[in-house]
Amino acid sequence: MTRLEFYKAKDGHGWQGFRAFGHTGFAGHGEDIVCAAVSALTQTAVLGLQEVVAIDCLVQVDERKGSLLCLLPDSLPQEDWKQAQLVLDVLYVGLVATEEEYGKHVSVKEVPYRENESAIIRLKKGWRKHEER
Repeated sequence: MTRLEFYKAKDGHGWQGFRAFGHTGFAGHGEDIVCAAVSALTQTAVLGLQEVVAIDCLVQVDERKGSLLCLLPDSLPQEDWKQAQLVLDVLYVGLVATEEEYGKHVSVKEVPYRENESAIIRLKKGWRKHEER
């Protein structure tokens, strides 16, 4: 199952980012339409944040584990924050619709964003920009 966590912003207004992890298990490699849908939605959101809104998001990808983590920087100008929220809201709505159709393979939930120093240090070692292929 692919699990998607949407991190609520510290102030409770909007999203700080999201994390997708796990494999859907809907079909075999190269034929899994649910995996393809989740991947297309999440990767398009990251590209939208970086290329359209021009936000330098913190992104960590582990293809072997099937995980993608995307976090917005703490200090964003208000207009950039609003635009980022639109991108993340569209992603959330698309993934919830996918969950409604394929609930045995996709789970979406909202969780509070809890940043602690040790986690940030550990994660920064793996930060990289999302790369086109």
